[in-house]
Amino acid sequence: MLTRVFSAAVQGVEAIEVEVEVNTGRGNPSVIVVGLPDAAVRESKDRVTTAISNSGLRWPRERTTINLAPADIKKEGPSFDLPIAIGMVATAERTDLPRLERCYVVGELALTGEIRPVKGALPIAVEARDRGKKAVILPAANAAEASIVEGIEVYGVKNLREAYEFLARKKDLVPLRTNAAELFQAASGSSDVDFSEVKGQHQVKRAIEVAIAGSHNLLLLGPPGSGKSMLAKRISTIIPPMTLDEAIETTRIHSVCGLLGESCAFVSRRPFRSPHHTISDIGLIGGSTNPTPGEISIAHNGVLFLDELPEFKRSTLEVLRQPLEDRWVSISRAAGTMTFPANFVLIAAMNPCPCGFFGDPKRECRCSPGQIERYRNRISGPLLDRIDIHVEAPAVAFQELSGGSAGETSAAIRDRVIQAREVQRERFEGLGKTGVNSRMTHSQIKTFCALDSTSTEMLRHAMEDLQLSARAYDRILKVSRTIADLAGSESISSDHIGEAIQYRALDRRLWV
Repeated sequence: MLTRVFSAAVQGVEAIEVEVEVNTGRGNPSVIVVGLPDAAVRESKDRVTTAISNSGLRWPRERTTINLAPADIKKEGPSFDLPIAIGMVATAERTDLPRLERCYVVGELALTGEIRPVKGALPIAVEARDRGKKAVILPAANAAEASIVEGIEVYGVKNLREAYEFLARKKDLVPLRTNAAELFQAASGSSDVDFSEVKGQHQVKRAIEVAIAGSHNLLLLGPPGSGKSMLAKRISTIIPPMTLDEAIETTRIHSVCGLLGESCAFVSRRPFRSPHHTISDIGLIGGSTNPTPGEISIAHNGVLFLDELPEFKRSTLEVLRQPLEDRWVSISRAAGTMTFPANFVLIAAMNPCPCGFFGDPKRECRCSPGQIERYRNRISGPLLDRIDIHVEAPAVAFQELSGGSAGETSAAIRDRVIQAREVQRERFEGLGKTGVNSRMTHSQIKTFCALDSTSTEMLRHAMEDLQLSARAYDRILKVSRTIADLAGSESISSDHIGEAIQYRALDRRLWV
């Protein structure tokens, strides 16, 4: 007897349909899994047979062949345990399961028959809907994230017997329904940190405001204890909220990476990722045998914070070049080529030298010129060119630390950022995926960043004196456009250009 169960495999941030075929025939009792399975899938036969027995159900005592089609795509992970088990039980019982044809089935089995959560429930539900299926049966722990997909019924099951009885119409289950828009609106935006807690550093706060308003990359440079990390961690309090489409897109990536759970089934706030400097190239951009998203994709639509930037391996930092330009990353492996979204704001922080006190008026630097040069050269010029804003964060004086006056609140800064983003949204409406100033094309720069004669002359002198690249020229214009938007100005003035140039002077002064 042949039984077919529909399931899905996750590839990248998408899912593809997998047909699990279970067939019994003459021969010694055995279970054979074919269809390019990995070790976890091949081992499923032992988990499945034990789980079936412990659930009080029967499995075939004949030669059983399990085929995972299409056979040219590698199948990974334990998510095929449940469909294999359903197929084996149906074959052994010699019964048809009326609801099986219209369902996707995924889930990992424990030896007791309980169903454990799997990765990628959200893209699997999307694939099921797009394939015309009516329902998806998956672990109860994954039901909440899958239920935000409209147009499909989501049934969360706790054990194998419950799943089998539902498919055999011996038991009815109530589908879980979640309104993604209502869930998104109900998400809390409160935070336990605020920019008002930061004393001093007014110039740095201004640079951060400009960076977030135009989605520009930012480098903070200063001695230890000057508040670089403290400032970076409060950036999430001034970022504009995500749209519903952005939230669903971000949730899909987090689902594939296994970062969701029953308590957090929907990503409603922009991600803030801060990987340790020992991270590998694959950990940062994604990869492995069957490519999976890395930190830059997990930070999609949010912020990627790299603290102690020169401590990262140079090779790891260099892989950021293409994603910073294109807002996506393409990874090619033997298993295939995967493209992951990577639209994030890069915030980096570093000391000016190994000891951290180069240029400090009160502390003497203990580093030799050679040590300082080697330390700074860990960050290449092309990577610095892709960071729009460079700003120094000097040590905070005692008078500012001990002062009782609170700084400007995150709410006030966020209001200005949202207003500037709204100006950009109206400006680029109907112009594709530009959206913000940092993503302007060359033709859009010519259209929206026109300069008067005074501003043009100021920029010409800056290009010659600082020996800036053509990429730096474009980025100065983009930043000046954001500064003008924050000021409510339709045109770019010399003041806006001057501030934007100030944000590009740091790399040439330190890396010449």
